[in-house]
Amino acid sequence: MMRHIAEFIAVIACSLFAGAAIYISLVEHPARMECGVEIAAAEFPPSYRRATIMQASLAGLGLVSSIVAWLAGATFWWLVAGALLGSVIPFTLLVILPTNKQLISHDLNRPPEQTKLLLTRWGMLHAVRSAFSGLALVVYLYLVVFTEPR
Repeated sequence: MMRHIAEFIAVIACSLFAGAAIYISLVEHPARMECGVEIAAAEFPPSYRRATIMQASLAGLGLVSSIVAWLAGATFWWLVAGALLGSVIPFTLLVILPTNKQLISHDLNRPPEQTKLLLTRWGMLHAVRSAFSGLALVVYLYLVVFTEPR
């Protein structure tokens, strides 16, 4: 029973994370960029602050739930899916965070061209998070649909 609850939580957390990440990559960030650099730069900090709380919680919850499911008898592939989802945490901290810090700083002397480059780089880096979480979701869904419960 514990395994099934952990699997359920992992799938829900990953689904919510992947959905939000893909939405940000395909809809929110391109729309932000269409508004011009000044508006995009002004909108980024509050959007980032709100998304960080939700996405960090979901990625951590999905990872921990996958580990619990695996420890409770689920196949090794639950651990793999959890690692894929959980990999967005160190990727964010090590790769994306330097760009985030520059975008949320109040550097009034930064030229608009540099801000546009930072926003473009952030969009590409965030797409990696979307891809990893989407791949994790595909693995989770495969496990739920095509593997037999033990």
